[in-house]
Amino acid sequence: MSRFTEKGKTFAAIATAMSPGSIGIIRISGPESFEAIQKIFKPAHAARFSKMETHTVHYGHILSENGTVIDEVMVLLMRGPKSFTAEDTVEIDTHGGILVTQQVFERVLSTGIRVAEPGEFTKQAFLNGRVDLSEAEAVMDLINSKNAFAASAALSQLQGSVKNKIQSMREDILDAVAYIEAALDDPEHISLDGYTAQLKAKLEPMKTSIDRMIETYKDGAVLKEGVKTVLLGKPNAGKSSLLNALLGRERAIVTDIAGTTRDTLSEQVNIGGIGFEFTDTAGIRETQDVVETIGVERSISQAQEADLLLFVADASLPLDENDRRILKILKEKKSLVLYNKTDLTPQLTIEELKEYCAPETILPVSAKTGEGMDAIKNRLVEMFRAGELLYNDEVLITNARHKEALENARGSLLQALEGISEDVSEDFLTIDLLDAYEALGRITGETLDDDVADRIFEKFCMGK
Repeated sequence: MSRFTEKGKTFAAIATAMSPGSIGIIRISGPESFEAIQKIFKPAHAARFSKMETHTVHYGHILSENGTVIDEVMVLLMRGPKSFTAEDTVEIDTHGGILVTQQVFERVLSTGIRVAEPGEFTKQAFLNGRVDLSEAEAVMDLINSKNAFAASAALSQLQGSVKNKIQSMREDILDAVAYIEAALDDPEHISLDGYTAQLKAKLEPMKTSIDRMIETYKDGAVLKEGVKTVLLGKPNAGKSSLLNALLGRERAIVTDIAGTTRDTLSEQVNIGGIGFEFTDTAGIRETQDVVETIGVERSISQAQEADLLLFVADASLPLDENDRRILKILKEKKSLVLYNKTDLTPQLTIEELKEYCAPETILPVSAKTGEGMDAIKNRLVEMFRAGELLYNDEVLITNARHKEALENARGSLLQALEGISEDVSEDFLTIDLLDAYEALGRITGETLDDDVADRIFEKFCMGK
């Protein structure tokens, strides 16, 4: 983790998006922060920042090297360790805009402060013990949240939900290892008689807890990326029109020619604070067209990976083998049947569909007139909130790296439990226990290679 400390210890970055009309925030962190701002900022009231209390706001102007005013600003001072990075920090609130913010930032750099690396503010907070690695990763998850539930899960992790659970398990493992090693060193005063039974009683609930955390990963992925929702139907059933209607804009090409959609097309949409990833697919039918056949195969593949299927049934045509093929796919997944084209004379009745699927899953709609669009959205939200789509209130694992570490820890605990069953020596048990301890530590960053930490923080924005 020396990549950041090889350069100057004080760094700065623009922490807000560069756009016209917005407020710009420039963040400085490090031991020379107060000295730097003293050089370029003229407060409305005389002030020596070395004497100012922490978490105070000051009004004044940023001056150029020749003393002219660059911008009227507010400056916030935060003394370490009572700051995000746990070091002296200054934030400059400018009038925003691209030019002014850049000019103020360049003036900051003119004092000798260097430009921050991507994610360096958060990494410094991690290195200083202000946050653990799971909380640091939650910062980026919170920034990238696509819906309210993803933001809630990220905020929960930022507040320590994952860290607290992992630390508790690591402490229990370390206590067990310490007891065994103490007993092996001093058998006259510390007995291991019957201890393996106590250890088993401690490890089994821990393994169960890890199992449950691993199981939440799919839930976490749904929250983070959105409910993967795939529209299926035979050609010209109205899938693309329905996608456009749900998105509220023309995204997919719509024509009267059957088989227009040859490939999948995905779009994110937020409905009731919940993220959905809608995927339009090629119409499913028997065909000799090579390209269309590939599209049909991709449609079926997308359906297999989906969290939810929306079958677009064409009410203007009789039920055929293509429809029945899709209805078989629905049996394996959570699904809704969109009885489309209700504005036309029906050749397919809802009663016929009821022979293949539950009545409550059928929604009459018309992509052309907009009938039923609100009903679809309301039903999607109801399914999510009722738990029909993956979601629960447990600690959610949303990070693939965390899942891998938990799986490694689970494997080590299983080996320890097998060792207890086979009555192996206690000193061998400590090997598996320490492996589990190390695997769990990779989640919080306590047992993490520097290169891995660097790769994690490189994904962050410049000012975070």
